[in-house]
Amino acid sequence: MPNTAKIEKVRQISADLKAADLVWVVDYRGLTVSAAEQLRRDVRATGASFKVYKNTLTKLALADAGLPALDEILQGPSAFVFAEGEPVESAKALKNFAKAHDALEIKGGILNGAVVSVEHIKAIADLPTREELLAKLLGTLSNPASKLVRTLNEIPAQLVRTLGAMAKKAA
Repeated sequence: MPNTAKIEKVRQISADLKAADLVWVVDYRGLTVSAAEQLRRDVRATGASFKVYKNTLTKLALADAGLPALDEILQGPSAFVFAEGEPVESAKALKNFAKAHDALEIKGGILNGAVVSVEHIKAIADLPTREELLAKLLGTLSNPASKLVRTLNEIPAQLVRTLGAMAKKAA
């Protein structure tokens, strides 16, 4: 018979799952306490949260939230990164941390209600951030306008150069 503390914990996990657009699952075994704290700071800097829950309670919360089961992923100690909005920054934070710390293993996750593999998370981490994409788009959109301005500006400049050359020749 489940006790009230476990029922409340499942409700809390379920609320975290429902509020998040994505959940990355990692195995943190072998990390030192200072490395784990650094990982929490890195994840928090992206606007996400890093939490450790029991796998059995998480499986119950996944069912309660109407999300797909992660039975293959939820083996051994698991920590969860919950984030809303853009997935790129939190995936980059995990990938970069995993490069520096071999002990961190990305196991998979859920993005917009669908299960994603480790390869998908690493591919997402390689994408440019939203701000980078907006900057590229702005550059692409402003390029034709700046070329038009330069072309239109060249007409009177060419006239001035021609008149200057004619004046030199006449003198």
